Amino acid sequence: MSPNEQTPAAPTSAPRSLAEALRARDDASLARLLRARPDLLGPVPNDLTQLATRAGTRASVVRALDRLDRFTQQVAQALAVAPEPTPYATLETLLPGEEAARALPGAVATLREQALLWGGDDQLRLVRTARELLAPSPQHPSPTGLGPTIAEATAGLSPTRLQEIITTAGLPTTHDGVSAVAELTELFTDEARMSALLDEAPPESIDVLNRLVWGPPYGQVTAQPAAHLRWLLDRGLLLPTAPGTVVLPREAALHLRGGRAHRELEPVAPEVREKATHRPQVVDATAAAQAYTALSTVEELLKDWDEGGPAVLRAGGLSVRDLKRTAAALDSTESQAAFWVELAYAAGLVASDGEADERYAATPAYDAWLERPPAERWTRLATAWLAATRTPGVVGGRDGKDRTLSALGPHLDRSAAPEVRHRVLTLLAALPEGTAPDPESIVARLTWERPSPAARELRTRLAEWTLSEAEFLGVTGRGALSAHGRALLTDGDATPAERATATARAEKLITPLLPEPLDHVLLQADLTAVAPGPLVRPLADALAVLADVESKGGATVYRFTPGSVRRALDSGRTASDLHVFLAEHSRTPVPQPLTYLIDDVARRHGHLRIGAASAYVRCDDDAVLGEILADKRAASLRLRRLAPTVLAAQVDPGTLLEGLRAMGFAPAAETPEGDVLITRAHAHRTPPRTPPEPVPDGPALPDGTLLDAAIRAIRAGDLAATAPRRTAPTHPGNGELPRTTAAETLATMQAAVMTGDALWIGYVNAEGAASQRVIAPIRVEGGYVTAYDHTADEVRTYPLHRVTGVAELEPDAT
Repeated sequence: MSPNEQTPAAPTSAPRSLAEALRARDDASLARLLRARPDLLGPVPNDLTQLATRAGTRASVVRALDRLDRFTQQVAQALAVAPEPTPYATLETLLPGEEAARALPGAVATLREQALLWGGDDQLRLVRTARELLAPSPQHPSPTGLGPTIAEATAGLSPTRLQEIITTAGLPTTHDGVSAVAELTELFTDEARMSALLDEAPPESIDVLNRLVWGPPYGQVTAQPAAHLRWLLDRGLLLPTAPGTVVLPREAALHLRGGRAHRELEPVAPEVREKATHRPQVVDATAAAQAYTALSTVEELLKDWDEGGPAVLRAGGLSVRDLKRTAAALDSTESQAAFWVELAYAAGLVASDGEADERYAATPAYDAWLERPPAERWTRLATAWLAATRTPGVVGGRDGKDRTLSALGPHLDRSAAPEVRHRVLTLLAALPEGTAPDPESIVARLTWERPSPAARELRTRLAEWTLSEAEFLGVTGRGALSAHGRALLTDGDATPAERATATARAEKLITPLLPEPLDHVLLQADLTAVAPGPLVRPLADALAVLADVESKGGATVYRFTPGSVRRALDSGRTASDLHVFLAEHSRTPVPQPLTYLIDDVARRHGHLRIGAASAYVRCDDDAVLGEILADKRAASLRLRRLAPTVLAAQVDPGTLLEGLRAMGFAPAAETPEGDVLITRAHAHRTPPRTPPEPVPDGPALPDGTLLDAAIRAIRAGDLAATAPRRTAPTHPGNGELPRTTAAETLATMQAAVMTGDALWIGYVNAEGAASQRVIAPIRVEGGYVTAYDHTADEVRTYPLHRVTGVAELEPDAT
């Protein structure tokens, strides 16, 4: 197949500018451009000339180049060092090899589609800004390692020195510097003559050229260079660019390279290698088990913060001490605790309460989340993770001002995170089911797809974090993507309805894999209860009050203690209630030691009664009060007897309660009416909060409706700007509005209604904004003209007094 057959189709008539190249495109091609470079739509350009100008701005071009893959960047770099315009055949010479030949048409098509390249196959042109960014200079060496051309490098040489160089190189003298540069350039680009010249070079000179040929092309010389360097300088193979600095001209380097623009080409994306293979059923089961663990961990986190979580730092976020405490409560590392905290925050389950003494707490959405089925709760977490730009992996690092980055604090957003997560999971989805990838090959693939040095380090870390976080969350199992994780993936421009469908599909797949909650425990004689699986919520909540969690895992072990039983009694339960509860929910008989423990704590519970005096203790048995007064441990409570059955204290009731409990008593608080005060944990909630909004990575991708509207507006504006006029305006060519008298305007409008012709008008709206429009008048009456506005693509009515002037168009202009 010939090169011309391989290259993508180019416009049949060579465009003279990027604007003309854009004008030759169809709407589908313009839509692909605007989708690839959404920054061009802010705001919508008036016409295609403005679109082309915006596409050539430095900021937009830099962004577009950074988002190209490795080989497409290499193609752009080769075009930047090639003569302009560049024939396709020359580009093939600069990028040799069978794989490069197969990949080159696609890379050229990508550059064309993104308006970084225009022109036919015989006249390929990079946009000027891209060429300036990629062309070599002493301050910014070319990624190709090539230096300036002979014409650029000899710009500061005197004509006499130029004549000396071409004479020493064996060329005839010329009459001016321009022709001398042309002669030297012709010599260096003639393969046979250049080879003959180099055959005469000393071996040391060739060694110098070999060190410079692949870049950087600059070297240092002394005021009295060695003979082998003088040989190169005298023949222009090294040209001075500054005192003591020389450069290898581009034409000489290309000859030494055999015409190659790059030392190594990477036309093919690196493959994602397999690390291990598992049965898909094992992967799905492992991932589902981890997904349930993720739900339990988030619940445990929010339960730990139920009565008000850690304080919010003045600068925002959790303190290091609070993060360590949270990690200990979750039995995890600090980095894992930061992930769970940030995940709950991204899902809208936790936020700051906004009080004067600001603390973190669960949101009202947490209570609603708890009531949903496990599969739905998991997809809520997973979808929040996929879309979140907050990156817990950076917690503990330093920001630009050398401040520590805190969990839930500011400056954790990394706008590339969602795109990297989605891309990593997409690469996993492309592998056979049950296949775990080699993480290094994932990183290598992402680096090839976005090789920009500015983004490489962050994207590498994001990929590593994605693989570990996906495992924590149960999206992957044993390193391989699960079926429910695969179902969550959608295209970047998926509609909300398509995302909802994907979420429902993931819920359906994970539901049968999640363990069913149990309604029973196994009581044991050592005052423990074993839950062989997850418990239904009422049982889990009641057991969390009556017993302390001793160990977690596949089975949770609860331990009954005097303190935990007293906690249950303080919450309003009676001993008989506890006996009935345990009998109903145990698959084993209630052990006698547990029965004795409950009865013993219940018998002593409330024997002492404490209320507010500051505080008092009352007891029907005055001997017990005498025992308390005689105990040296009660000295700090500063007790005194008011009556045989009443002691007064100079501390608050809470302190008195804790003090007596530490002495081994089981007091109960009472209300001012003398009733036992029932205490229940106060669930602190924030006001309603919305989840944090992701920080977009540049302008948002436009949807189909916006693209269609933008393209219609650009086309209409271009029609208004380029349509030929039969009658020239008063100030032709200077960009001002047409000017006609009121009578001329009215007459021209009325004539156009009769003939159906289109008109070019100048119009000033009520805010004073002036514009040019192409209209087809339908009716003129009452000082208004009703017309089809080609610019707005709709029928509109305009006051005639706001029309500054009118000009007729050529019959075929519309």
